[in-house]
Amino acid sequence: MEIQLSAPLISEAEIRLARPPKSVRAADFVSRLQVMQTVLGAEHFAVLRLSGQGLPTARKFRLALHNWAQDVDRKADQLLGAYDAAMLAHLEASMLPLIWEGAGGNQFAVAGAELFTARLPAGVLPWSGIAFPVRLGAQGNGYVVFIGNFIAPSGDLTVDLHMQSCQILIDMLAADEKKLTPAEALSEREIACLQMAGDGCISEVIAEKMGLSVHTVNAYLGTATTKLDAVNRIQAIAKAIRLGYIT
Repeated sequence: MEIQLSAPLISEAEIRLARPPKSVRAADFVSRLQVMQTVLGAEHFAVLRLSGQGLPTARKFRLALHNWAQDVDRKADQLLGAYDAAMLAHLEASMLPLIWEGAGGNQFAVAGAELFTARLPAGVLPWSGIAFPVRLGAQGNGYVVFIGNFIAPSGDLTVDLHMQSCQILIDMLAADEKKLTPAEALSEREIACLQMAGDGCISEVIAEKMGLSVHTVNAYLGTATTKLDAVNRIQAIAKAIRLGYIT
């Protein structure tokens, strides 16, 4: 999978991010985010994942992971109440990290290179922050957010943390997809039908090769699509490839 960051200074750069070789636990994500938080000099982190498809009114961010010790709901409501619409619109248009300055004289947000960031209105929240947008296609989109009194990453650190944020969201998406229970695992015939469909074969050709009726082939493809929680056959094939069922 390839993710491209659209910051002007790295518009030609290609960042390659690998899927995790094994299942990843929530504690592993927390540890990685805490290291990023420490390097940045922030006080807390939060991962926002976008749910819902179609019209913008059907889409919203949900808090997937955080280390806010208390007042979690209030802080999440503050963040989304202040910037939800702006963050959603930005995610659809740009991959530049968002940065904002909190209210009060002791709040600072200084970008090491303004070309690497876009600013949100200042003084809206009680704390400063930076949010790294991640776009992975139909699923897995969101932000990795860090907040604190003083947010001042250098240009190189901004790029590095953005790349790590992309990898974390990729790993989270992969972990979600690996949560198929044994009862939901694909059968050999479902896998075979998906493989041939992925190779470009229509149902009639698959039926002939497997010695089955077209109705049975379509049934196998239908159950595989349901098990993979896909909306159509094309998405089912894409998910099956990501999960390693087919090539």
